[in-house]
Formats: sequence, C-alpha cells, structure tokens
Amino acid sequence: MSTQTWDETRVRALHDDLVSLYEPVDRVAEHGADPTAEPGEGVRQLVTTILSQNVADENTARASEALFERYDDFAAIEAADHEELRETIRVAGLPDQKAARIQRALTAIREETGGAYSLAFLDAMATDDAKAWLTEIKGVGPKTASVVLNFHFGKPTMAVDTHVERVSKRFGLVPESASNGRAHEVLDEQVPDELIYPLHVLLIRHGREHCSARNPDCDNPVCEAYCDCEGC
Repeated sequence: MSTQTWDETRVRALHDDLVSLYEPVDRVAEHGADPTAEPGEGVRQLVTTILSQNVADENTARASEALFERYDDFAAIEAADHEELRETIRVAGLPDQKAARIQRALTAIREETGGAYSLAFLDAMATDDAKAWLTEIKGVGPKTASVVLNFHFGKPTMAVDTHVERVSKRFGLVPESASNGRAHEVLDEQVPDELIYPLHVLLIRHGREHCSARNPDCDNPVCEAYCDCEGC
C-alpha cells in the first residue's frame, strides 16, 4: 500500500493519468438524473442493483428480465408470494435474501411517497440524507445506495465495488484495514465531486485490466506511479 499523502491535487493527477492510460469518461451523458425518465426508473435501478449484488452481470440481466416479464408492475412485485419471487430471480443468486430485500425496498418507497413507486424525492435531498434513507432499508448497503444516487441522480457518492476497493487500497487512497463502508466515506471525502463518476469507471477498468486480485500486471505507468503492492 502506498504511504504517500493524498490530497485533491494528487487525486486529480491520478484521474488524469488513468485517462492517459485508457480514455476519458463522459461525466454527463452516461449518468445523472434524466428529466425525461419515467418516475419508476430510479426504483427499477434500485431493484436491479439489489439483484446485482455478488453476481455476474449476465446473471443480473437474466434475473432482471425474468422479474419484469413475470410481474406487471412494482405493486405486483411487492405483493408477490415470496417463494414465487425467489424462484423468479434464482439465477441472480441468494434468492431468499434478494427477494426479501426487493420487497422491503418497494414497501419503504410506497410508504414514503404515500403510494407511488418513485424515488424522485431523493433528488431534492442532500447526498448524505439520501444515502441514509436508502441504507435504512435492510439489505441496501452503501454500494447499492451509491450506485442509485450517482448513476441515476448524479449525486457525488462513489460506488465502491471490489475493483474500486482493491485498487484504492493498493494505491493508499483508502486504509488497508478499512471496511467497505469506511471506504465509501473516505473516497467521498477525497475525490472531488465532478470526478466521482469518471474515477469510479476508471478504477474499475484498471482493476480489471491491470490491478487484478491475483497476478496483477503492474507494467504500466499508473501502477508505477501510485502502487506499492507485491506485484509492483
């Protein structure tokens, strides 16, 4: 783990170096609140993100397709028989837990809005308050909340998946001993708001292409400049 001190200048330099290694990330077109989106789009993203927990993207897509083909609307999903819902999303893994999480989330949203399945109310909240509201739902952690808030609403909160966490710890951006929840807090504090989304994308790409969990390929200028892992 790198022992160099991180500040805003160094975070911006890391972003620029990752851009040089890969390519720029569009900060607007690929995320943020879409004023033309249907009110339920944020809810759909929350449900899909719950399905994506600890599973490959292709199985998330299969489970999401099965879910929205079987049930006509969010009310039907919330009211569904638990065993039927579990079997519908089984391909996503952890079907018991995810079925319960989805139904709890839909109930919380409906109760908060007085009957509507919409997360539009989160847009007017401060980021910390919006994240707190989402993470009060059992089974919705900081990563799931951050995905919804950053990708759908464009709020400045970093979604810390396994790649982001691994690379951030190897680079010393996040203490090696930090929990995933603490990693979210540290990165939200360290990374300038406008770089939250692009740096998230770039760190994931770097984690996949070079800074892998096993046998990292450290022969690249970013690892040479920032990483002190065993491979480097």
